[in-house]
Amino acid sequence: MTYLTMEPRDEADYFDAPAIPTVVVRVTDYPMAQMPQLFDRAFSALYPALAREGIEVGGPAFSLHSRMPTETADLEVGVPVVSALTHYLEVGEVTLLPSTLPPGPVAVTSYHGGYEGLAGAWGDFMEAVGASGRSPDLPFWEVYVSEPSPKADPATLRTDLYTSLR
Repeated sequence: MTYLTMEPRDEADYFDAPAIPTVVVRVTDYPMAQMPQLFDRAFSALYPALAREGIEVGGPAFSLHSRMPTETADLEVGVPVVSALTHYLEVGEVTLLPSTLPPGPVAVTSYHGGYEGLAGAWGDFMEAVGASGRSPDLPFWEVYVSEPSPKADPATLRTDLYTSLR
């Protein structure tokens, strides 16, 4: 079990995170308006490929941002794994790469609700981190604790927000 499966946090919490091996789809300058297509393509390739490789998924899906998004983003979309992938995998037009969620000091909080509320949740979270006297740093990531589905009630969705700290 990793910190990615912790109980929800109603307020910002702080701890030293260990590195977690991951398998990801990495994109650069990806249009923010096309995020749903990226997620669909990435996860449709990831889960079957990892099963074929005999690599066990170690927690919920995530997206990790290596810079502040504008109209585009540089990010990794993937899953933590129990044992690291040692090579890349080509799955159709998708390349799966080994990576890690970074070690070091982090802040975390949980957001409950639909994805349209994430921007506001991030603003509140960054404000709380700053008010604590800590400084957020890159990268930052979202962990999709609740698996979304077309039939899901948005109020039941949980997304954990993480940021590295300076």
